Amino acid sequence: MKIAVTGTAGQVVTSLIERGMAAGHEVIAIGRPDLDLADPASVVRALSATAPDAIVSAAAYTAVDKAESESDLAFAVNGAGPGAVAQAAKALGVPLIHISTDYVFDGTLDRPYVESDPTGPTGVYGASKLAGEQAVLDGHDDSAVLRVAWVYSPFGVNFVKTMLRLAGDRDALGVVGDQVGNPTSALAIADAILQVATNMVADSSPELRGIFHMTAPGEASWADFAQAIFAASAARGGPTALVRPIGTADYPTLATRPANSRLNCGLIARVHGVTLPDWHMSLDAVMDRLQPMAL
Repeated sequence: MKIAVTGTAGQVVTSLIERGMAAGHEVIAIGRPDLDLADPASVVRALSATAPDAIVSAAAYTAVDKAESESDLAFAVNGAGPGAVAQAAKALGVPLIHISTDYVFDGTLDRPYVESDPTGPTGVYGASKLAGEQAVLDGHDDSAVLRVAWVYSPFGVNFVKTMLRLAGDRDALGVVGDQVGNPTSALAIADAILQVATNMVADSSPELRGIFHMTAPGEASWADFAQAIFAASAARGGPTALVRPIGTADYPTLATRPANSRLNCGLIARVHGVTLPDWHMSLDAVMDRLQPMAL
């Protein structure tokens, strides 16, 4: 299967290239200058030239706090951009998988969110991603939107690598303990994307399309996650630090983070047969690759 993916350097894109090649798929990553989500004409042109069997819309504007002062750019990339990707996929007659986020919710529920729960983003980033979801679903019936959360991997900048880097300089770290979510490995996300793409290429059933939540089983606060990272690091002879849970109010940010980022993934398990590994298992796999590498 030939898969075209938007972007060239993100955690999901890099993981998809690696896992796709390992599974015998051809994954073509396309980014700037050939494909610029802020330039819809370039999106259609670049994707059409690849003649893929499926398209993965993974590139995004992800600077959550900076988006508060760059709303036009965030909406151009995260809103209009995926709409152009949907236009290209429709013209080519191929399935589209679009990666979205838990930030489309306000985080006030006291249970994991299901796909039918009302959305209510609290910042520009979440609002722009919600606009992208709608643009994809309006623009191409043969689309699946996958909402992911708390993504980490051996690649790029992410929470795991930040914690390990900070532990190299500090004995103790204050980490937010009143936000809860599902830590999810980009490597596991990539494997799941490949399964969803395979299903959609082989079967045109409407139930395989639409919005799905796709995170790892198991929940944690950021402080819990940090403690697990340091435990795994210590077991491998790597850096560690004492974690001191703090409140969201003690770590102010420009954009409001959801207090509850937990996503219920029962639908994608039933419809696509996709269940990601527990996050503890995936964390161990990532830590094995990060150490003894320089972080």
